[in-house]
Amino acid sequence: MDQVAGAIADPVRREILMMLREGRLPAGEIAGRFPISRPAVSRHLRVLRDSGLVRDELVGRRRFYVLDTGPLAGLAEWMALLARPSGWGHRFDALETEIHRTRRERRVHGTTDQAKENTA
Repeated sequence: MDQVAGAIADPVRREILMMLREGRLPAGEIAGRFPISRPAVSRHLRVLRDSGLVRDELVGRRRFYVLDTGPLAGLAEWMALLARPSGWGHRFDALETEIHRTRRERRVHGTTDQAKENTA
């Protein structure tokens, strides 16, 4: 998970991943979309490959890169746990619901009790 988080920490690598969402691309085309040197893009691709987020395929003399989202699953699960409210959030929601229910019952029973007193 640390290696995946480190890989997506860089904005250039995130942009490469977004480009690969559309399908496989050759290394030269990926490099051509950035204002940085080809060796710099190659290093970014190596980090992504080492983290398992992309894999490369040789087709003749061309190297294509393909997105692999599998390694993101562990990171996504951890982020979901982090984002999930603690147990207290659900308890406060339940308490608020109970307060509203009790107030509603008091209004209903209060009106009924007053009506009985007025008719007596």
